[in-house]
Amino acid sequence: MATKRTRVGWRGYIPAITTPFDAQGDMDLRGLGLLVEWLHAEGMHGLVVAGTTGEWTSLSPRERKALIAAVGAQMAGKLPLIAGCTAFTAAEVLEFAAEAAVSGFEGILVTPPPYIRPSDDEIHAFYKMVSDASPLPICVYNWPPGTGVDMSIPLLERLADIENVVAIKQSTGDLRRFVQTYFGLSDRVHVFGHSMDDCGLALLKGAGGDGTMGAGGVLGRAQPDFYNHVWAGDFEAARACGRQDRVIMDEWYTKDLVGRFGSGPAILKAALNIQGLPGGHVRRPLLDVSAPDLDRIRATLTALGRV
Repeated sequence: MATKRTRVGWRGYIPAITTPFDAQGDMDLRGLGLLVEWLHAEGMHGLVVAGTTGEWTSLSPRERKALIAAVGAQMAGKLPLIAGCTAFTAAEVLEFAAEAAVSGFEGILVTPPPYIRPSDDEIHAFYKMVSDASPLPICVYNWPPGTGVDMSIPLLERLADIENVVAIKQSTGDLRRFVQTYFGLSDRVHVFGHSMDDCGLALLKGAGGDGTMGAGGVLGRAQPDFYNHVWAGDFEAARACGRQDRVIMDEWYTKDLVGRFGSGPAILKAALNIQGLPGGHVRRPLLDVSAPDLDRIRATLTALGRV
């Protein structure tokens, strides 16, 4: 099992990107193309497409496949691409995984089936079904706010032993559980979820680590540079980059990684739009942030020297 993590080279800052919609709620593929070009130019270490931040919940199956195909056509081979394939059934997950495979993606990101709150045995059976038929490696996504389930360490250990599982995105709000996940499973699979602050930096310095799948890449190069500086041994420069990321996480998100004043996608899209980048609109039932909250986002970005 120790060699499973070597099947993929994922590491560093891999943002879960937004999906631009126009004012009518239609997917803006031109804006998407400009956005991923900017993210690539800013040095992201990979991209997660059609995840929670990408509003997969409002995409039809046809739209999600079109999104995956468009990003693959533009970015495959330039940096690692991971497709958000969360769905209510394994059969649906595998449909999206098939599209990701032909579009040049390196892996898929999958939560347990949302809403139904499956048991540990049901979650294990679900991932086993996906693994047995998936053409791509799997990153298990523990996302309690979206699934209602905060997967236990014993369950994650079982999932890490599934053949096609090569990574875990641990988005629990419990720091102790993240540390337990990293020390318990990083010999078998990649573990993403390091905080880009002094706590995360201490863990990276002392024990190493894989990286962060994070909030949209809206700060550009500062976010991947946190890891670039860590790898170069320049921890003060890494700390300076991490402080910028920490500001937006503290000012825009709760400790459970939920938006403080609107949805996560709405906040990140507003931040992109304010910087002159193609964030676009969110799609109903989500709402764009209000004018007073736009001022809050602008104030944060101004303080960080982004506008």
